Amino acid sequence: MAKPNYSFEKRQRELAKKKKKEEKEREKAARKAAGLAPLPDEPEAEGDAPAGEPAPPPAA
Repeated sequence: MAKPNYSFEKRQRELAKKKKKEEKEREKAARKAAGLAPLPDEPEAEGDAPAGEPAPPPAA
């Protein structure tokens, strides 16, 4: 059985991360050029209360 090439796998993860970061920067620049509001860095998870409102009590 062949042994895994961890260096190759790590490089592929790094390249994917770099590509994703570059795409995000391009989208951010395009939104800025179009005069649109920037997207939030971390979108709220579904079911979370908005920042100014208290969270509803958990269902029992």
